[in-house]
Amino acid sequence: MRRITCLALTVLVTTACGGAPTQEEVDAARQRVERVVAASHQARGALEVLGVLPVYTCGEPRPEFLNTAVRTVRTRWACARATVEPHDSVTDRVVLTFDEGGCDVHGLRFAGQAAFLYRGGEDLMEVEADLRGLTVDGHPLQAEVGYGTCGDETRLWADVRGGVPGREGHTFHVDGRVGMRAGIPVIGGTSLVLDGPGELTGPDGTDRLTLTGLHYEVGEYLPKEGTAVLETADGRRVAARFQPVLWRLGKAEVTVDELEPVTVPIVR
Repeated sequence: MRRITCLALTVLVTTACGGAPTQEEVDAARQRVERVVAASHQARGALEVLGVLPVYTCGEPRPEFLNTAVRTVRTRWACARATVEPHDSVTDRVVLTFDEGGCDVHGLRFAGQAAFLYRGGEDLMEVEADLRGLTVDGHPLQAEVGYGTCGDETRLWADVRGGVPGREGHTFHVDGRVGMRAGIPVIGGTSLVLDGPGELTGPDGTDRLTLTGLHYEVGEYLPKEGTAVLETADGRRVAARFQPVLWRLGKAEVTVDELEPVTVPIVR
């Protein structure tokens, strides 16, 4: 009896603390990670809109900056145009419109219209953009993004929600922040680092999401590195780790609970 008990305990410890996941667990985890990647790609796209307009230069009068900025848009992006509409004494509104056929920017295709509010200037500038009239890669956005600059720091944010592209019946919400990394331009560069909490909701409930250091390169769908962790509605923990060697292969390392990590392909 003692030997049987010890064997039973060994099995329980092995199951709880390690061992390989079943194929069913791997498939379910991969599908969840694919939804995370699709949702994060939309959040990344919302932030990329900020890079279409030049970043405010501290110390420059707001009207002068905006007049130059709207001219620069048409020069840099032949498929986009911007106009300035005075809003009040401390705020100007810029309407950014992409051609009907769409406009390719940083590996993403934008169509529709976005409205920017520039508030302040010289010592402190707050920029907010309403992207609810915009589509990214053909998918509508319910998003507001923005940044604050001058003063003590530069910060970027994005509140993005909508349907998960290609996954009918699933929606997402990401409350994103852009991580600051030395040597990487904050807006309009070739890389972007996304952090923040979020949620994925589907027929089986709502999963809580945490994005940490998702590093995107221009034109790439998968993040080059970083992690995404899901705490699922049914009590599981799914962690996806992205790294350069797997990024080139279109794969990610996925860990379910405390089981052994597995490498899986991520399909767009």
